[in-house]
Amino acid sequence: MTPGFFTALWHRAQYIPLWSALSAVRLRSLDHRARLFGAMVGAVMRWYPPARWRFDREVLRVFPDMPRARRAVLRREMGRNMGRTLFEILHSAEFQANPSRFHVSGPGLAALERARAEGKGAIVVSGHFGQWDAVRAVLKARGMETGAVYRPQQNRFYQRGFLAGIEAAGRPVMATGRAGTMDMVRHLRRGGFMAILLDEKYAGGAPVPFLGHPALTSTAAAALALKHGLPLVPAYGTRRPCGSEFDVAFEAPIPHTDAHAMTAAVNDSLSARVLRDPAQWYWMLRRWDGA
Repeated sequence: MTPGFFTALWHRAQYIPLWSALSAVRLRSLDHRARLFGAMVGAVMRWYPPARWRFDREVLRVFPDMPRARRAVLRREMGRNMGRTLFEILHSAEFQANPSRFHVSGPGLAALERARAEGKGAIVVSGHFGQWDAVRAVLKARGMETGAVYRPQQNRFYQRGFLAGIEAAGRPVMATGRAGTMDMVRHLRRGGFMAILLDEKYAGGAPVPFLGHPALTSTAAAALALKHGLPLVPAYGTRRPCGSEFDVAFEAPIPHTDAHAMTAAVNDSLSARVLRDPAQWYWMLRRWDGA
């Protein structure tokens, strides 16, 4: 037997718990299934020690005086939100089928519509906050299909469903790396729209403040906006308390100054959202490691 056989076997074994959780609730409505899946992830965050330790480390960096009981509630709420978001991404076509769930606001949407009318591209920036693909769902419904940059998953079984879900919200979808970046530049030059999540650590990035601490952040989105004269629009899909509806806000475009200052403005924008509603941000990103 080849090493590839054992790798495939291990990937399948890793995927079985997720497949089982998805299958166990498949006969219910999307919102009911998403809520159940979110409850499962919330339970993992509550009871799995490595997840608790990692979460507490990151939260205490930003909220050093947060009591243990409050951290436990926040950890469970975050797990539920992220579980629902993952489920909705994996079932993106079904998620987009009910546009009444999206409540849209903000001046950034008009800026994106102007860019489209002028045949220009645009860059939408966000983070792992709320239901981030609600932003692309809204744009797609308005005739502004928006591609995305994503990090490929090592597990090929999970990768297949994950990529299909991202593509359903808008194409093209480009993997991180040099080849993906070149494809993105060509797409933007042709008048395409791209969405980028900027809250993951980027080893080659600049130390830009995020939630009060330096965080290695890519300045590429801002540099591309400057070079090609494109709007750089922060946008967020905040989950409402009911869980199945979203406030999709398009903030005013970041003023064109320099790449570092523009990236700092993006980080400040996301920081403000997280401080207002910390349960909606995914605290497990190791955002400040090595910064």
